[in-house]
Amino acid sequence: MANFLTTVKRFLSNKNTVTILGVIAGVLVLYIGYNFRVKQAIKPVTVPYAKVEISSRTQITEDMIGYMEVSSSVINNSPNLIQNASQIINNYAAYGITIPANSLFYTSAIMTESEMPDSAFADIPDGYTIYSLSVDLHDTYGNSIYPGNYIDLYLKATDDSGKIIFGKLIESIEVLAVKDSQGNHVFETTVESRTPSELLFAVPDDMYLLLMKAGYVSGGVDILPVPRNKSYSANPGETSVASDYIKNFILSKTATIPENIITNANNTNNVNNSTSNNNNTNND
Repeated sequence: MANFLTTVKRFLSNKNTVTILGVIAGVLVLYIGYNFRVKQAIKPVTVPYAKVEISSRTQITEDMIGYMEVSSSVINNSPNLIQNASQIINNYAAYGITIPANSLFYTSAIMTESEMPDSAFADIPDGYTIYSLSVDLHDTYGNSIYPGNYIDLYLKATDDSGKIIFGKLIESIEVLAVKDSQGNHVFETTVESRTPSELLFAVPDDMYLLLMKAGYVSGGVDILPVPRNKSYSANPGETSVASDYIKNFILSKTATIPENIITNANNTNNVNNSTSNNNNTNND
């Protein structure tokens, strides 16, 4: 036994032996580590995918989703890939995006109900009203006006002397949505071509009244959208009436209901109701 231990000690004390053992150990570590990483990279992971084509703004239901296995490397190289179906079911295909059949799901393609563009209508500030401007393909410069753009509204009319009035009525107004005649968003899909029918804006109540009155002016008034450049939308100014002359022209063609008439009418009704109640009491 003593001879065996002495032999082992001599073997291990040999520099060449130590070097060889170190090399072998290093190779084993590299081999084991490499195989571990390869197995981790190719280890299959189950992820959801679209069984059918899902159009923009479509609510995604469970029957639209299938499941497939992909390698872990796909997950590692796609940080926006959705792995959990709970992030998809009952949510919506994002505005302007169509999810192809057999496609995986990515966070950029999915929106919750509160994130959908039409939800902006429910979140307009107090004292604002949605105004819809009827347009066609020509009015929108061949579909060149997009939601989020800040544009100007011009007015064309004829005055009492027969002369044409044309000028800027509203400046720096944001386009909330562009819709077709069926109420669909024009730019939400590339699968089909849609023709614009209305532009939607949120404006202060007094501006809403002015725009609506302009549309009813006798003799006809045209309100025309005029797009501006990129910096105009990137640095929008305050939405405001651009011309007092045009504003006064519109007001001169329409009547304004004084606030005190509405108040007095309500008070009169209250007085009449009170008198009627008193008379009924006396009769009793």
